[in-house]
Amino acid sequence: MSDIDETTTGEQTAEAPSPSQTRPGEEAPGAPKQARSEDGNGVAEIQGDIDELVEVAAQRDEYLALAQRTQADFENYRKRVAREAAAAQERGVAGLAKELLPALDNLDRALDSAEEDDPLLKGVRLVRSELAAALARAGIESFCPQGEPFDPSMHEAVATAPAGEGGASGAVVEVYQDGYRLGESILRPARVVVSA
Repeated sequence: MSDIDETTTGEQTAEAPSPSQTRPGEEAPGAPKQARSEDGNGVAEIQGDIDELVEVAAQRDEYLALAQRTQADFENYRKRVAREAAAAQERGVAGLAKELLPALDNLDRALDSAEEDDPLLKGVRLVRSELAAALARAGIESFCPQGEPFDPSMHEAVATAPAGEGGASGAVVEVYQDGYRLGESILRPARVVVSA
């Protein structure tokens, strides 16, 4: 039996001392360690966190400003492209109209010189009205400045005539050829006779 007692006592492990056996200020072995923060280390950690937050906020502000600039640049680009597309479309319409206006003038001359009993007169009128309607759908309108004051930006003076009794000088007394405009731009000025 003595052999067993010796073996048992030899195999006994050291047990953790009870909390009453620890000294004041010491932690018991095996007990969870509590976070210790000294005043100097805690302030440094907080200051480091504040510096990191300030840096992150500065980056965020920089990225936000970049995103806003990019958005403004894209909006300006979109508006510029829309303006350029509208201007290109207007140039295309104006170019086509300038090519068609001589044909319209020839139809007008044919109508002026035709006799009323001419069987082709009805067909020429129909073609002329369809061509004029197509130009109107594209935004092109004709203008006849008969009796209006002469405006060199809209009229082309081909001749002058003496002003009649009570007639104002510088007025359009006769229109040789109607003018055409697309919106505010003049495609072709009206060819007129101006009183002198």
